[in-house]
Amino acid sequence: MNLWPFQLLSQMILDSIKTPKAKTILALALPVQIALVKWIGNYPDFVEQYYSKGTYPVVSQMLRTLLGWIPFSIGDIFYLGLFVLVVSHIFKHRKTIKKKPLLFLKDIAVFLSIVFFAFHLLWGMNYYRKPIHEKFGIQREYEVTELIGFTKYLAEKTNQYQHQLAGDTATAVKIPYSRAEIFKKTEAGYASFKESFPDFEYKRSSLKASLFSLPLTYMGYGGYLNPFTNEAHVNGLTPLFRLPTVSGHEVGHQLGYAAEGATNFIGFLVTEQHEDPYFKYAAYHHALGYCLSDLQRKDEEASKEIIALLNPGVKKNFQELKEFWEKYQNPLEPMFKFIFSTFLKANNQDEGIQSYQAVVAYMVNYHKNNSSRKTLQ
Repeated sequence: MNLWPFQLLSQMILDSIKTPKAKTILALALPVQIALVKWIGNYPDFVEQYYSKGTYPVVSQMLRTLLGWIPFSIGDIFYLGLFVLVVSHIFKHRKTIKKKPLLFLKDIAVFLSIVFFAFHLLWGMNYYRKPIHEKFGIQREYEVTELIGFTKYLAEKTNQYQHQLAGDTATAVKIPYSRAEIFKKTEAGYASFKESFPDFEYKRSSLKASLFSLPLTYMGYGGYLNPFTNEAHVNGLTPLFRLPTVSGHEVGHQLGYAAEGATNFIGFLVTEQHEDPYFKYAAYHHALGYCLSDLQRKDEEASKEIIALLNPGVKKNFQELKEFWEKYQNPLEPMFKFIFSTFLKANNQDEGIQSYQAVVAYMVNYHKNNSSRKTLQ
């Protein structure tokens, strides 16, 4: 793979900041930027109005227009090129680094300052926008009895669609679409979803399978958004029946929702309300997994009773996922999860990687509110 254009771009950036004065200014700018971002983050209404609904949509659509039509990930290639450049730079200047370690630390500060600025300008300030439960007017707290009721509802819907799609209760669901077809259907799902929720209009699609799908699998991730190119990536090795919710999740990030629980919730709503029954099955199956996991911690007996009600085909799909992730388990995975959790905590998600689980509260309360409205009608 030819990486020279990205190496040339990175080298041009480095050459422009070679003077000691420029490096000093950029290095000193890092703590100032950190303090400024944290200060602005105390005003989520401001971030929501002027960044998430102001600057960000313009920047993100521009990036998706430039790169979305390319069938492979430009961001992945840029990461690889940058990695090669950094390693070669360290190797080439290893003697100087040993003699003058403080200058090397200064170079690191310069690099981090540039990355920090670009990250927050292009996407990262979305971590500080208004939380999604305020947009939907739902609570973040729920009773165990409400969780049990919603989990039973999910079990019924999952059983229903498994039987409909497989033709019996014993066979696992196999989605008949390619990744490209799933991506197109995800776009269609958002087009339909915006009719009820205009803020979720998705223009200029840029949804791709990551070139780093194998490393992502070993790290335990189903996908990611490149904040510098606004390309949404899914792990191309993930079992296909799970991809609709993963794709919906990553597009949620593209639309400016950084919190993992929020994009899990968006991914659930878009796929649940999709006209395609395979997407509906993916939504209910994925949500059921989260709710059963939460219920097991709060009422293990109730979770066992619901699991006993599941069709064998539904259980086979859960087993398929379990075997997939177990196949790639490795001693480094907990370290990757710890690093990502630390990253999330540093970006206004105090629960770290556990923030994914916040989707349970959103789903339970959204379902409760909608059920109440239907009853009143």
